[in-house]
Amino acid sequence: MNKDQYKIAIIGLGYVGLPLAVEFSKNNFSVIGFDINFDRVEALRNEFDYTNEVSKEDLKKVAPLINYTADEKVLSSANIYIITVPTPIDSFKQPDLKPLEKASNLVGTYLSIKDIVIYESTVFPGCTEDVCVPILEEASGLIFNKDFFCGYSPERINPGDKIRRVHNIVKVTSGSNEEIAEIVDKLYSSIVSVGTHKVSSIKIAEASKIIENTQRDLNISFVNELALIFDRMNIDTLEVLEAAGTKWNFLPFRPGLVGGHCIGVDPFYLTHKAESLGYHPQVILSGRKINDDMGVHIANKIIKLMVKKGHRVKDAKALILGITFKENCPDIRNSKVIDVIDELKEFGVEVEIFDSHANNVEVKNEYGIDLIEKPQGVYNAIVLAVGHDEFRDMDISSLGDHNAVVYDIKSFLPKELITDRL
Repeated sequence: MNKDQYKIAIIGLGYVGLPLAVEFSKNNFSVIGFDINFDRVEALRNEFDYTNEVSKEDLKKVAPLINYTADEKVLSSANIYIITVPTPIDSFKQPDLKPLEKASNLVGTYLSIKDIVIYESTVFPGCTEDVCVPILEEASGLIFNKDFFCGYSPERINPGDKIRRVHNIVKVTSGSNEEIAEIVDKLYSSIVSVGTHKVSSIKIAEASKIIENTQRDLNISFVNELALIFDRMNIDTLEVLEAAGTKWNFLPFRPGLVGGHCIGVDPFYLTHKAESLGYHPQVILSGRKINDDMGVHIANKIIKLMVKKGHRVKDAKALILGITFKENCPDIRNSKVIDVIDELKEFGVEVEIFDSHANNVEVKNEYGIDLIEKPQGVYNAIVLAVGHDEFRDMDISSLGDHNAVVYDIKSFLPKELITDRL
Protein backbone atom coordinates (compact mmCIF):
# COMPACT_ATOMS: atom_id res chain seq x y z
CA MET A 1 0.00 0.00 0.00
CA ASN A 2 1.29 3.43 -0.96
CA LYS A 3 0.75 5.26 2.32
CA ASP A 4 1.66 8.63 0.83
CA GLN A 5 -1.51 8.71 -1.25
CA TYR A 6 -3.81 8.56 1.78
CA LYS A 7 -4.63 11.17 4.39
CA ILE A 8 -6.79 9.70 7.13
CA ALA A 9 -9.26 11.67 9.24
CA ILE A 10 -10.47 9.95 12.41
CA ILE A 11 -13.84 11.37 13.47
CA GLY A 12 -14.22 10.98 17.24
CA LEU A 13 -11.25 10.63 19.58
CA GLY A 14 -12.71 8.47 22.33
CA TYR A 15 -11.88 4.93 23.43
CA VAL A 16 -11.94 3.74 19.80
CA GLY A 17 -10.79 6.69 17.73
CA LEU A 18 -7.70 7.73 19.65
CA PRO A 19 -5.95 4.32 19.71
CA LEU A 20 -6.74 3.99 16.01
CA ALA A 21 -5.28 7.43 15.21
CA VAL A 22 -2.14 6.62 17.20
CA GLU A 23 -1.68 3.26 15.46
CA PHE A 24 -2.03 4.74 11.97
CA SER A 25 0.45 7.48 12.90
CA LYS A 26 2.94 4.93 14.20
CA ASN A 27 2.74 3.27 10.80
CA ASN A 28 3.59 6.47 8.91
CA PHE A 29 0.14 7.53 7.76
CA SER A 30 -0.80 11.20 7.71
CA VAL A 31 -3.57 11.51 10.32
CA ILE A 32 -6.09 14.14 11.33
CA GLY A 33 -7.65 13.48 14.74
CA PHE A 34 -10.98 15.32 14.88
CA ASP A 35 -13.30 15.73 17.85
CA ILE A 36 -16.07 18.25 18.54
CA ASN A 37 -14.92 18.44 22.20
CA PHE A 38 -12.33 21.24 22.25
CA ASP A 39 -11.19 20.31 25.78
CA ARG A 40 -10.48 16.77 24.60
CA VAL A 41 -8.45 18.10 21.67
CA GLU A 42 -6.46 20.42 23.94
CA ALA A 43 -5.75 17.59 26.41
CA LEU A 44 -4.43 15.38 23.61
CA ARG A 45 -2.27 18.19 22.29
CA ASN A 46 -0.83 18.29 25.80
CA GLU A 47 -0.28 14.52 25.68
CA PHE A 48 -2.98 13.61 28.19
CA ASP A 49 -5.61 10.91 27.58
CA TYR A 50 -8.30 10.81 30.27
CA THR A 51 -9.50 7.41 29.01
CA ASN A 52 -6.10 5.88 29.86
CA GLU A 53 -6.20 3.93 26.60
CA VAL A 54 -2.99 5.47 25.25
CA SER A 55 0.10 6.06 27.37
CA LYS A 56 1.73 9.46 27.68
CA GLU A 57 4.83 7.95 26.10
CA ASP A 58 2.91 6.93 22.97
CA LEU A 59 1.10 10.26 22.81
CA LYS A 60 4.43 12.04 22.96
CA LYS A 61 5.85 9.80 20.23
CA VAL A 62 3.05 10.57 17.78
CA ALA A 63 2.51 14.20 18.81
CA PRO A 64 4.25 15.61 15.70
CA LEU A 65 2.37 13.17 13.44
CA ILE A 66 -1.30 13.69 14.40
CA ASN A 67 -3.11 16.92 13.74
CA TYR A 68 -5.56 17.04 16.67
CA THR A 69 -8.29 19.51 15.85
CA ALA A 70 -11.83 20.66 16.53
CA ASP A 71 -11.81 22.75 13.35
CA GLU A 72 -13.94 20.89 10.83
CA LYS A 73 -12.47 22.77 7.87
CA VAL A 74 -9.25 20.79 8.28
CA LEU A 75 -11.19 17.69 7.22
CA SER A 76 -11.28 18.89 3.60
CA SER A 77 -7.69 17.71 3.08
CA ALA A 78 -8.46 14.07 3.93
CA ASN A 79 -9.42 11.36 1.45
CA ILE A 80 -10.17 8.54 3.92
CA TYR A 81 -12.60 9.25 6.75
CA ILE A 82 -12.99 6.79 9.64
CA ILE A 83 -16.04 7.45 11.84
CA THR A 84 -15.78 6.18 15.42
CA VAL A 85 -18.56 8.02 17.24
CA PRO A 86 -20.76 6.44 19.95
CA THR A 87 -23.97 4.61 19.09
CA PRO A 88 -26.02 4.69 22.32
CA ILE A 89 -29.67 3.90 23.01
CA ASP A 90 -32.34 6.34 24.13
CA SER A 91 -34.61 6.20 27.19
CA PHE A 92 -36.92 3.82 25.32
CA LYS A 93 -33.99 1.46 24.56
CA GLN A 94 -34.13 2.29 20.88
CA PRO A 95 -30.99 3.09 18.80
CA ASP A 96 -29.93 6.71 19.12
CA LEU A 97 -28.27 7.40 15.78
CA LYS A 98 -27.91 11.17 16.23
CA PRO A 99 -24.10 11.10 16.79
CA LEU A 100 -23.68 8.87 13.74
CA GLU A 101 -25.99 11.01 11.60
CA LYS A 102 -24.22 14.24 12.62
CA ALA A 103 -20.81 12.72 11.90
CA SER A 104 -22.02 11.52 8.50
CA ASN A 105 -23.38 14.96 7.67
CA LEU A 106 -20.11 16.56 8.75
CA VAL A 107 -18.00 14.22 6.62
CA GLY A 108 -20.38 14.56 3.68
CA THR A 109 -19.80 18.30 3.69
CA TYR A 110 -16.13 17.77 2.90
CA LEU A 111 -16.29 14.67 0.67
CA SER A 112 -14.49 14.78 -2.66
CA ILE A 113 -14.42 12.48 -5.68
CA LYS A 114 -12.95 9.01 -4.91
CA ASP A 115 -12.97 9.54 -1.12
CA ILE A 116 -13.70 6.57 1.16
CA VAL A 117 -15.77 6.72 4.35
CA ILE A 118 -15.22 3.84 6.79
CA TYR A 119 -17.53 3.28 9.75
CA GLU A 120 -16.38 1.56 12.94
CA SER A 121 -19.34 2.42 15.17
CA THR A 122 -21.48 -0.56 16.18
CA VAL A 123 -24.80 -0.56 14.30
CA PHE A 124 -27.54 -2.91 13.11
CA PRO A 125 -27.02 -4.64 9.75
CA GLY A 126 -27.89 -2.27 6.93
CA CYS A 127 -27.36 0.95 8.89
CA THR A 128 -24.32 2.12 6.93
CA GLU A 129 -25.98 1.84 3.53
CA ASP A 130 -29.57 2.62 4.55
CA VAL A 131 -29.01 5.45 7.05
CA CYS A 132 -25.50 6.89 6.64
CA VAL A 133 -25.01 6.76 2.87
CA PRO A 134 -28.11 8.89 2.05
CA ILE A 135 -26.82 11.54 4.48
CA LEU A 136 -23.39 11.47 2.83
CA GLU A 137 -24.98 11.81 -0.62
CA GLU A 138 -27.22 14.71 0.40
CA ALA A 139 -24.46 16.62 2.19
CA SER A 140 -21.89 16.10 -0.58
CA GLY A 141 -24.02 16.13 -3.71
CA LEU A 142 -22.03 13.06 -4.79
CA ILE A 143 -23.25 9.61 -5.84
CA PHE A 144 -22.48 6.55 -3.72
CA ASN A 145 -20.29 3.89 -5.34
CA LYS A 146 -19.63 6.19 -8.27
CA ASP A 147 -18.16 9.37 -6.79
CA PHE A 148 -17.40 8.17 -3.25
CA PHE A 149 -17.27 4.81 -1.47
CA CYS A 150 -17.80 3.28 1.94
CA GLY A 151 -16.37 0.56 4.12
CA TYR A 152 -17.20 -0.94 7.47
CA SER A 153 -14.69 -2.36 9.94
CA PRO A 154 -16.18 -2.85 13.40
CA GLU A 155 -14.19 -1.69 16.40
CA ARG A 156 -13.00 -4.34 18.82
CA ILE A 157 -11.48 -2.15 21.50
CA ASN A 158 -11.67 -3.60 25.01
CA PRO A 159 -11.43 -0.58 27.37
CA GLY A 160 -8.81 -1.01 30.07
CA ASP A 161 -7.18 -4.00 28.35
CA LYS A 162 -3.44 -3.37 28.05
CA ILE A 163 -2.74 -6.64 26.24
CA ARG A 164 -5.32 -6.80 23.44
CA ARG A 165 -4.85 -3.59 21.47
CA VAL A 166 -5.63 -2.33 17.97
CA HIS A 167 -2.52 -3.88 16.45
CA ASN A 168 -3.06 -7.40 17.83
CA ILE A 169 -6.82 -7.89 17.46
CA VAL A 170 -7.98 -9.44 14.19
CA LYS A 171 -9.92 -6.82 12.22
CA VAL A 172 -13.03 -7.60 10.20
CA THR A 173 -13.09 -5.49 7.02
CA SER A 174 -15.52 -4.79 4.18
CA GLY A 175 -16.19 -2.35 1.36
CA SER A 176 -19.01 -1.14 -0.83
CA ASN A 177 -17.51 -2.95 -3.83
CA GLU A 178 -14.71 -5.45 -4.37
CA GLU A 179 -12.05 -2.85 -5.16
CA ILE A 180 -12.88 -0.74 -2.10
CA ALA A 181 -13.05 -3.84 0.10
CA GLU A 182 -9.48 -4.65 -0.96
CA ILE A 183 -8.29 -1.11 -0.22
CA VAL A 184 -9.97 -1.11 3.21
CA ASP A 185 -8.48 -4.52 3.99
CA LYS A 186 -4.97 -3.43 2.99
CA LEU A 187 -5.37 -0.24 5.00
CA TYR A 188 -6.07 -2.13 8.21
CA SER A 189 -3.60 -4.92 7.37
CA SER A 190 -0.86 -2.30 7.47
CA ILE A 191 -1.49 -1.64 11.18
CA VAL A 192 -2.86 -4.98 12.46
CA SER A 193 -0.03 -7.45 12.98
CA VAL A 194 -2.30 -10.47 13.54
CA GLY A 195 -4.18 -10.04 10.29
CA THR A 196 -7.62 -9.12 9.00
CA HIS A 197 -10.75 -10.99 7.92
CA LYS A 198 -12.32 -9.55 4.79
CA VAL A 199 -16.02 -10.30 4.30
CA SER A 200 -18.17 -10.02 1.20
CA SER A 201 -20.44 -7.14 2.23
CA ILE A 202 -20.83 -4.27 4.65
CA LYS A 203 -23.98 -5.87 6.11
CA ILE A 204 -22.08 -9.03 7.03
CA ALA A 205 -19.40 -6.97 8.79
CA GLU A 206 -22.09 -5.04 10.68
CA ALA A 207 -23.87 -8.26 11.67
CA SER A 208 -20.65 -9.93 12.83
CA LYS A 209 -20.03 -7.12 15.31
CA ILE A 210 -23.54 -6.95 16.67
CA ILE A 211 -23.67 -10.67 17.44
CA GLU A 212 -20.29 -10.65 19.21
CA ASN A 213 -21.70 -8.56 22.02
CA THR A 214 -25.18 -10.08 21.89
CA GLN A 215 -23.70 -13.55 22.35
CA ARG A 216 -21.74 -12.37 25.40
CA ASP A 217 -24.84 -10.70 26.81
CA LEU A 218 -26.79 -13.94 26.52
CA ASN A 219 -24.04 -16.02 28.11
CA ILE A 220 -23.90 -13.66 31.08
CA SER A 221 -27.68 -13.62 31.37
CA PHE A 222 -27.60 -17.41 31.66
CA VAL A 223 -25.19 -17.37 34.61
CA ASN A 224 -27.12 -14.46 36.13
CA GLU A 225 -30.25 -16.57 36.00
CA LEU A 226 -28.32 -19.42 37.60
CA ALA A 227 -27.27 -17.01 40.36
CA LEU A 228 -30.91 -16.11 40.98
CA ILE A 229 -31.84 -19.79 41.21
CA PHE A 230 -28.89 -20.82 43.38
CA ASP A 231 -29.50 -17.90 45.73
CA ARG A 232 -32.92 -19.39 46.53
CA MET A 233 -31.25 -22.76 47.08
CA ASN A 234 -28.58 -21.25 49.34
CA ILE A 235 -25.86 -22.52 46.99
CA ASP A 236 -22.67 -20.57 46.24
CA THR A 237 -22.85 -19.77 42.51
CA LEU A 238 -19.11 -19.27 42.08
CA GLU A 239 -18.33 -22.67 43.57
CA VAL A 240 -20.81 -24.26 41.19
CA LEU A 241 -19.26 -22.50 38.19
CA GLU A 242 -15.73 -23.41 39.25
CA ALA A 243 -16.75 -27.06 39.57
CA ALA A 244 -18.49 -27.06 36.18
CA GLY A 245 -15.48 -25.28 34.72
CA THR A 246 -13.30 -28.33 35.26
CA LYS A 247 -14.87 -29.72 32.07
CA TRP A 248 -12.85 -28.60 29.04
CA ASN A 249 -15.74 -27.14 27.04
CA PHE A 250 -17.60 -25.29 29.80
CA LEU A 251 -17.62 -21.53 29.10
CA PRO A 252 -16.16 -19.53 32.02
CA PHE A 253 -18.72 -16.73 32.32
CA ARG A 254 -19.48 -15.11 35.67
CA PRO A 255 -22.65 -13.43 36.98
CA GLY A 256 -22.69 -9.67 37.44
CA LEU A 257 -23.90 -6.28 36.32
CA VAL A 258 -23.90 -5.93 32.54
CA GLY A 259 -23.39 -2.31 31.55
CA GLY A 260 -21.03 -0.31 29.40
CA HIS A 261 -21.38 1.08 25.91
CA CYS A 262 -21.31 -2.31 24.14
CA ILE A 263 -22.78 -5.41 25.78
CA GLY A 264 -25.59 -3.57 27.55
CA VAL A 265 -26.51 -1.61 24.42
CA ASP A 266 -25.78 -3.53 21.22
CA PRO A 267 -28.47 -6.24 21.59
CA PHE A 268 -31.10 -3.49 21.35
CA TYR A 269 -29.73 -2.49 17.94
CA LEU A 270 -30.20 -6.04 16.69
CA THR A 271 -33.68 -6.43 18.18
CA HIS A 272 -34.69 -3.04 16.77
CA LYS A 273 -33.78 -4.19 13.27
CA ALA A 274 -35.45 -7.57 13.75
CA GLU A 275 -38.70 -5.97 14.92
CA SER A 276 -38.67 -3.57 11.96
CA LEU A 277 -38.72 -6.71 9.78
CA GLY A 278 -41.67 -8.20 11.67
CA TYR A 279 -39.77 -10.61 13.90
CA HIS A 280 -39.92 -10.28 17.68
CA PRO A 281 -36.73 -11.74 19.23
CA GLN A 282 -37.45 -13.76 22.34
CA VAL A 283 -34.16 -15.20 23.55
CA ILE A 284 -32.21 -11.95 23.12
CA LEU A 285 -34.78 -9.76 24.88
CA SER A 286 -35.28 -12.30 27.64
CA GLY A 287 -31.56 -12.28 28.34
CA ARG A 288 -31.50 -8.50 28.28
CA LYS A 289 -34.32 -8.33 30.85
CA ILE A 290 -32.49 -10.66 33.22
CA ASN A 291 -29.33 -8.58 33.01
CA ASP A 292 -31.18 -5.28 33.36
CA ASP A 293 -32.92 -6.52 36.53
CA MET A 294 -29.74 -7.63 38.33
CA GLY A 295 -29.11 -4.29 40.03
CA VAL A 296 -32.49 -4.40 41.77
CA HIS A 297 -31.96 -8.03 42.78
CA ILE A 298 -28.55 -7.24 44.29
CA ALA A 299 -29.87 -4.24 46.24
CA ASN A 300 -32.77 -6.26 47.62
CA LYS A 301 -30.38 -9.03 48.65
CA ILE A 302 -28.21 -6.51 50.51
CA ILE A 303 -31.26 -5.14 52.33
CA LYS A 304 -32.31 -8.66 53.39
CA LEU A 305 -28.81 -9.35 54.71
CA MET A 306 -28.86 -6.08 56.66
CA VAL A 307 -32.21 -6.97 58.22
CA LYS A 308 -30.93 -10.43 59.18
CA LYS A 309 -27.97 -8.81 60.90
CA GLY A 310 -30.28 -6.53 62.88
CA HIS A 311 -29.59 -3.25 61.08
CA ARG A 312 -32.20 -0.55 60.87
CA VAL A 313 -32.39 -0.03 57.12
CA LYS A 314 -33.69 3.53 57.04
CA ASP A 315 -30.77 5.95 57.46
CA ALA A 316 -28.27 3.07 57.44
CA LYS A 317 -24.95 3.98 55.84
CA ALA A 318 -23.64 2.03 52.86
CA LEU A 319 -20.38 2.30 50.92
CA ILE A 320 -20.27 1.37 47.24
CA LEU A 321 -16.78 0.57 45.95
CA GLY A 322 -16.67 1.39 42.25
CA ILE A 323 -19.03 3.02 39.75
CA THR A 324 -17.29 2.50 36.40
CA PHE A 325 -18.76 -0.17 34.15
CA LYS A 326 -15.66 -2.36 34.40
CA GLU A 327 -12.48 -2.79 36.42
CA ASN A 328 -9.39 -0.54 36.13
CA CYS A 329 -11.14 1.74 33.64
CA PRO A 330 -12.56 5.28 33.97
CA ASP A 331 -15.52 4.64 31.64
CA ILE A 332 -18.85 5.26 33.41
CA ARG A 333 -21.13 4.96 30.36
CA ASN A 334 -24.23 2.88 31.07
CA SER A 335 -22.82 1.64 34.37
CA LYS A 336 -25.36 -0.61 36.06
CA VAL A 337 -23.91 0.13 39.49
CA ILE A 338 -26.28 3.08 39.52
CA ASP A 339 -29.22 0.63 39.61
CA VAL A 340 -27.91 -0.78 42.91
CA ILE A 341 -27.36 2.72 44.28
CA ASP A 342 -30.83 3.97 43.31
CA GLU A 343 -32.56 0.90 44.75
CA LEU A 344 -30.72 1.18 48.07
CA LYS A 345 -31.69 4.83 48.27
CA GLU A 346 -35.33 3.85 47.71
CA PHE A 347 -35.09 1.89 50.98
CA GLY A 348 -33.82 5.00 52.77
CA VAL A 349 -30.17 3.94 52.88
CA GLU A 350 -27.57 6.72 52.87
CA VAL A 351 -25.15 5.73 50.10
CA GLU A 352 -21.58 6.91 49.53
CA ILE A 353 -19.63 5.97 46.42
CA PHE A 354 -15.87 5.74 46.12
CA ASP A 355 -14.03 5.23 42.83
CA SER A 356 -10.61 6.75 42.18
CA HIS A 357 -10.80 5.81 38.49
CA ALA A 358 -13.99 7.74 37.74
CA ASN A 359 -14.14 11.47 37.06
CA ASN A 360 -16.30 13.19 39.66
CA VAL A 361 -17.59 15.84 37.22
CA GLU A 362 -18.61 13.19 34.67
CA VAL A 363 -20.36 11.12 37.36
CA LYS A 364 -22.21 14.21 38.59
CA ASN A 365 -23.31 15.15 35.07
CA GLU A 366 -24.33 11.62 34.13
CA TYR A 367 -25.91 10.33 37.33
CA GLY A 368 -26.39 13.37 39.57
CA ILE A 369 -24.27 12.01 42.42
CA ASP A 370 -21.02 13.08 44.05
CA LEU A 371 -18.16 10.69 44.66
CA ILE A 372 -16.36 10.79 48.00
CA GLU A 373 -12.61 11.42 48.09
CA LYS A 374 -12.02 8.46 50.38
CA PRO A 375 -14.12 6.16 52.58
CA GLN A 376 -14.55 7.55 56.06
CA GLY A 377 -16.74 6.81 59.01
CA VAL A 378 -18.32 3.46 59.82
CA TYR A 379 -20.59 1.72 57.33
CA ASN A 380 -23.42 -0.73 57.93
CA ALA A 381 -23.01 -2.20 54.46
CA ILE A 382 -20.06 -2.32 52.07
CA VAL A 383 -20.64 -3.32 48.46
CA LEU A 384 -17.75 -4.31 46.17
CA ALA A 385 -19.27 -3.31 42.82
CA VAL A 386 -16.22 -3.04 40.55
CA GLY A 387 -13.05 -5.11 40.74
CA HIS A 388 -10.45 -2.33 40.64
CA ASP A 389 -7.01 -3.66 41.60
CA GLU A 390 -6.59 -1.26 44.52
CA PHE A 391 -9.68 -2.64 46.23
CA ARG A 392 -7.91 -5.97 46.63
CA ASP A 393 -5.43 -4.42 49.07
CA MET A 394 -7.96 -2.24 50.88
CA ASP A 395 -8.67 -3.12 54.51
CA ILE A 396 -12.39 -3.40 53.92
CA SER A 397 -13.20 -4.94 57.31
CA SER A 398 -11.99 -1.77 59.04
CA LEU A 399 -14.59 0.31 57.18
CA GLY A 400 -17.65 -1.44 58.58
CA ASP A 401 -19.19 -1.71 62.01
CA HIS A 402 -18.82 -4.98 63.94
CA ASN A 403 -21.88 -6.40 62.22
CA ALA A 404 -21.55 -4.85 58.74
CA VAL A 405 -22.79 -6.58 55.61
CA VAL A 406 -20.01 -7.02 53.04
CA TYR A 407 -21.45 -7.97 49.66
CA ASP A 408 -19.18 -8.87 46.76
CA ILE A 409 -20.84 -8.45 43.35
CA LYS A 410 -17.67 -9.43 41.47
CA SER A 411 -16.60 -12.48 43.54
CA PHE A 412 -13.41 -10.50 43.93
CA LEU A 413 -12.65 -10.64 47.65
CA PRO A 414 -11.59 -13.64 49.77
CA LYS A 415 -14.67 -15.53 50.88
CA GLU A 416 -13.80 -15.23 54.56
CA LEU A 417 -14.01 -11.41 54.32
CA ILE A 418 -17.53 -11.21 52.95
CA THR A 419 -21.08 -11.82 54.09
CA ASP A 420 -22.27 -12.99 50.68
CA ARG A 421 -21.56 -12.69 46.97
CA LEU A 422 -23.47 -12.84 43.72
